[in-house]
Amino acid sequence: MHCNTNDLTLLKDSLSISDPMGDLLEGNSFSEIHEALAKASRILIVSHARPDGDALGSTLAAAMWLQNEGHVITAWNEDGLPEKFSYLPGASLLGKPTEQVEYFDAVLVLDTASKNRLGETLLARARAPLWVAIDHHVSNEQFTECNWIEPRAPATGQMLAAGFLMQGIPITPEMATNLYVAIATDTGSFQYHKTSAQTFEIVAKLIRAGVNVGQISQEIYASQPRRRFELFKHALVHTQFSADNRIASTSLSRTQAIALGISPEDTEGIIDTLRSIKEVLVAAFFEELPDGRIRLSLRSKNHSLDASAFCQYYGGGGHDMAAGASIAGSLEFVQTNVLERLAKVLNITLTSY
Repeated sequence: MHCNTNDLTLLKDSLSISDPMGDLLEGNSFSEIHEALAKASRILIVSHARPDGDALGSTLAAAMWLQNEGHVITAWNEDGLPEKFSYLPGASLLGKPTEQVEYFDAVLVLDTASKNRLGETLLARARAPLWVAIDHHVSNEQFTECNWIEPRAPATGQMLAAGFLMQGIPITPEMATNLYVAIATDTGSFQYHKTSAQTFEIVAKLIRAGVNVGQISQEIYASQPRRRFELFKHALVHTQFSADNRIASTSLSRTQAIALGISPEDTEGIIDTLRSIKEVLVAAFFEELPDGRIRLSLRSKNHSLDASAFCQYYGGGGHDMAAGASIAGSLEFVQTNVLERLAKVLNITLTSY
């Protein structure tokens, strides 16, 4: 087995676009991850803190896959399962790390670019001789023994689904639903530029496997709590435009979050509303965290700004058009610093109104 490398090679001409793996056959492929996990009896499955649909859908689909193959599985997330994703099939499989250290034969890390994104508690509780990873972040630090990293994939869920299809692994309706949510949410409802023909071909196979698209769409897009609507109102009122309207930003202090009764999961998606404005090239959302740090979420509309490279300057990372970082400093200081640097990178004079 060839691990500890991510040597991407060109796709063989013989592969057709209808191949479920498409252009995801490079590097340490799914088959190598599968082989690495084959002899592990107890497997822990984890993903990044403050999980999104891709992290959760991938985690639950992987848990079902490995459980169906006879492994004893445990699924953890530092923050557990957000309320808004409670509809996911098999949601009860996912929990928070235990109070004591747990020993496993292997850990499967999904949709996570850096080890610290897994969370301090999780890292303190999980012990295993083998760590493997499947991820699509360009900023992935390859911190595990065996990696399958494919930055061209729009979602980790697509990589998993492609692997299942290529290996002939049965996809149950529950697995298909989780994978569909992973792909649909991380592609922005199939809007983002990495969405490909393979994406739709894989999704079509998932729908045939039992996804109820209407029902799942209702859960994803039409079941928001009232407090999230109040947060949107707050965010829009406090939106600022700068750099000749090319940058849109908004913020949420800890005091404001408490007053609105906001949960961490409620902030997802706000930044996409800012990015949707025609003149805006870059959208930024600043959220003051309980530990006093500022969480920066950054979205770029085109290649005028590499969001991942920008956030790596602050110790973060992500994708070229969607990235984030946790930054030390006051809310006002971080906002000023980031917006000035954004304007400089875009080569636009910073003026706000």
